[in-house]
Amino acid sequence: MPDQETIGIPLPSIAHRAREYFERLQETICVALEEIDRGFRFTRDRWDHPGGGGGLSRVLEEGAVFEKAGVNTSSVSGLLTESMALRMNVPRSRFHASGLSLVLHPRSPMVPTVHANFRYFHREDGDQWFGGGMDLTPFYPVEDDIIHFHKTLKYACDMHGPDLYPEYKRWCDEYFTIKHRGENRGVGGVFFDYLRGDLERHFAFLQSVGDVFLGAYTPIVNRRLHDTYGDRERQWQSMRRARYVEFNLVYDRGTLFGLEVGGRVESVLMSLPPTAQWRYNLQPPPGSREAKLLELLARPRNWVH
Repeated sequence: MPDQETIGIPLPSIAHRAREYFERLQETICVALEEIDRGFRFTRDRWDHPGGGGGLSRVLEEGAVFEKAGVNTSSVSGLLTESMALRMNVPRSRFHASGLSLVLHPRSPMVPTVHANFRYFHREDGDQWFGGGMDLTPFYPVEDDIIHFHKTLKYACDMHGPDLYPEYKRWCDEYFTIKHRGENRGVGGVFFDYLRGDLERHFAFLQSVGDVFLGAYTPIVNRRLHDTYGDRERQWQSMRRARYVEFNLVYDRGTLFGLEVGGRVESVLMSLPPTAQWRYNLQPPPGSREAKLLELLARPRNWVH
């Protein structure tokens, strides 16, 4: 954690509590995932940020269940670039940011990829906010799994207000769109950002969403882990992973922010899958499971009635 002299601005207690929560959540998630992927462990890689602070990257590669899984925490300081300040619609200033970011790429194409991110941001003039969310990216979707994922997120949101899930679900659908392809990256989840004002209330909400990550995702892993697949399914997984790469390198705010503020490249690009491929003008056979996925991703769907 950078001290006040390092970042040049005093930090309120909520900044320290947010960092501590992200670090506890990282440990909880890594322990649970190691239980699923028995015999494989996350590496620990601590790093320093040039502007102050640093982080802990925890990565599991070539596991039996997770081909590549990263659960990172960071607490960094620096000076916003002009382009980042413009995108965030704030004056250029020094900042402090902490958060947790994870992406899990399972080996089996029958198990969905998942992403989650939770963050706290503080500018030197005292402006501060929370953001975050999570979303699911299946290759061979099962409706019951998607409904479970969304119902779990709705439960976490409903504890803080009945309007939050519909609003943040819609925001997630809009955000995780591959605009140049005209398709959604996956089947959504929730996404929220720039939660200013009553920070204690927003922090409590963020923790509720973070705390249900394992409950939303790991039952799906356990249900699909032993589904059979072959080379065709692995090929399709690799081609759909390419869409994941396109989104993260072109649109993802966290990726762009990390690279522009001089973040550690290995940790920023941890989200990329271990393999991906691009086929020219790929058109799966009509009526195939692969074609049905593309139909599903053509427009958002209400998964919770």
